[in-house]
Amino acid sequence: MKNIQKLHRRAGPTGGLARLVRACAAHPWRTMGAWLAVVVTIGFASHTFGGTLVNEFKIPGSDSQSARDLLDKRFPERAGDAARLVFSSSKPLTDESARTDIAAAIAAAGKVPGVVSVGDPYAHRGGAIDKDGKIGFVEAQFDKQASQVDKKDVDRLENDVQAVVHSPIDVEFGGPVVENVQPDSKTSEMLGMAAAIIVLLLVLGTAVAMAIPITLALVSVGMGLSLLTLAAALSNFNKVTPILAVMIGLGVGIDYALFIVTRFRQSLAAGESPREAAVTAGSTAGRAVIFAGLTVAISISGLALVGIPFVTKLGLGTAMTVIVAVCAAVTLLPAILAKVGYRIDRFGLPRRKRGAPSDPSKSKIARYGQLVTRHPKIAAGLALGFVLMLAIPGLSMRLGTADAGTNPSHTTTRKAYDLLAKGFGPGFNGPLLITVDQRGDDTAAGKLAASIQKVPNVAAVIPPIYNKAGDTAQIPVFPTTSPQSTETSDIVHSLRDTVIPATLAGSTAHAYVGGVVATNEDIASTIGGRMWMFLLYVVGVTCLILTMAFRSIVVAVKAAVTTLLSAAAAFGALVAVFEWGWMESLVGLDRTGPTSSFLPVMILAILFGLSMDYEVFLVSRIREEFVKSGDARGSVTRGVSAVGKVIVAAALIMGVVFFSFVLNDDRVVKSFGLGLGVAILTDALVVRMTLVPALMHLFGERAWYIPSWLDRFLPRLTIEAPEEPEIPATTEEVDEQDLRKAA
Repeated sequence: MKNIQKLHRRAGPTGGLARLVRACAAHPWRTMGAWLAVVVTIGFASHTFGGTLVNEFKIPGSDSQSARDLLDKRFPERAGDAARLVFSSSKPLTDESARTDIAAAIAAAGKVPGVVSVGDPYAHRGGAIDKDGKIGFVEAQFDKQASQVDKKDVDRLENDVQAVVHSPIDVEFGGPVVENVQPDSKTSEMLGMAAAIIVLLLVLGTAVAMAIPITLALVSVGMGLSLLTLAAALSNFNKVTPILAVMIGLGVGIDYALFIVTRFRQSLAAGESPREAAVTAGSTAGRAVIFAGLTVAISISGLALVGIPFVTKLGLGTAMTVIVAVCAAVTLLPAILAKVGYRIDRFGLPRRKRGAPSDPSKSKIARYGQLVTRHPKIAAGLALGFVLMLAIPGLSMRLGTADAGTNPSHTTTRKAYDLLAKGFGPGFNGPLLITVDQRGDDTAAGKLAASIQKVPNVAAVIPPIYNKAGDTAQIPVFPTTSPQSTETSDIVHSLRDTVIPATLAGSTAHAYVGGVVATNEDIASTIGGRMWMFLLYVVGVTCLILTMAFRSIVVAVKAAVTTLLSAAAAFGALVAVFEWGWMESLVGLDRTGPTSSFLPVMILAILFGLSMDYEVFLVSRIREEFVKSGDARGSVTRGVSAVGKVIVAAALIMGVVFFSFVLNDDRVVKSFGLGLGVAILTDALVVRMTLVPALMHLFGERAWYIPSWLDRFLPRLTIEAPEEPEIPATTEEVDEQDLRKAA
């Protein structure tokens, strides 16, 4: 009996997460049923009560927002946006047959819900005919802003007008209203999923193992989009938000599942039962998943410091999907794994070894890690040089918003843009709209219009358009240059800084520069002015969290600096392709333009979160090896050998998912796809797998340095699972087989 009481049993992982995972793995059908009920309920609520996504660009306190607010209050007829009908013909538009068709088109447009007025090109009222007489346009003024116009009304406008226009006349559609509702392509999502399936099959080797991360990603994306639709009923979210949410959701959903599935297969290979393996995987890799997911959410929350509501909501919409992915990974996934069990290795690829490798130290990744740590200075120098080379073009980045002239050539908005630029000059595609509050000075608008005509690069100034009360006016100004050009931006600044103050000096009147171009300028200047706050928050929070987790200020600072390097490489790629035109045909473009103003902060926020996935999985394993052996340099090699393969696989999956979105017609979505794809692959393959191991090998034990005062001050975060204590077994807990062995 004494011998029996000396027997010990190994307890499973402990802690709150372990108890949660164990409960899910012990009751897989209940867990999966609960998830199904939640998904169905939220999906139904989203379909029934969900809101509509709109492209709303409000910049509180900006000049362009003041112009919009003044129109909303006193001149609502001009507060709405317009759709532009652009006519072209091989014959003069002044012919009788052409006049008949255009008159019919104007009449059809006037019957569309929401249209309050339609111009007349022959009367030079809200429209015009070019000098050659073969290109003309009219504007259909809506009573709402472009973001509030229903897509059905825009579709009706296009269909009804096209129905009454006959050859040889062609009609294309442009303007803010039409550009706002262009359909999004679903090809990118499907190709991204297909690419992820292929990579997962090659990495995991079996169809069952591949299907599990795909299932988790689909659940995460579906539920995240449903939550986004529900949130849209309470507040306005930009139309690019669900695309970005799908992009990030697919990437992190697959990655998080891949980390846990890999640990599950390793535990099975070590002899654990399916339930035990599921608990081990969910309690160890699951901790890192929670840490990484929360880091993503915290980084994205920093977008609130930018001070632009739609940018903040882009981040919030994306964070919803990430949080759902984390929750599914630590609850639903262990239940699925416990139920699938040994069948995870069924339907394997031909000539592929099934199951987890028993000796990861002999893998190709392990040999690469050994090469890096054998020559750390050379490896660090090559990796740093490569990243800096990619980053060089980013030094000339110009923030702004590309106009419709950069849209794919097959779209109607691009055709309308090109026709207007040919017939009237590129400036007609982006007029500046000067809004004048002339209470107390009813001559202010007229004087201002006369002054603006003398401004360089101004092609035409339309006489002031007054409201019924006569106290508010709008002056359309057409530059000679395109909306995205620096010359047009210079006009905006010249009007605000010089022309308007000088003209209205001593007057009680006020004037504001509005319109799409001015709004884009305000977005860029607002983000640029607050970038330091955003960077300070993201870098500071990242360093703080990593210092608490790894008890090393060196690891934390190294992680932040190397992530900034990865972001710089992404910015360089964006400038080279979208601004310089390198390989632009490969991404479906034929014209360059500025980088979207909000793109850098979005990429930084997302990258700082996603980069921590790889940092946490790699450094936590290195720390685990260091704690066991006390060998700082050897632990780097063993850590890379243990988790290097799964990091590379996860990065490849996320990279191909991001790159697939380059096929989307929307230039902003293309930019996100290319920027995040380059950022993630550079960060994981070059920075985390090469530069970081080399630096940590060079640092040695100094890599784990933290001042004693800081160590005492900071609370402790635990990423690794708690140690599995050996608990003395009682006689009641020893089964019959153990009794026989003890005897």
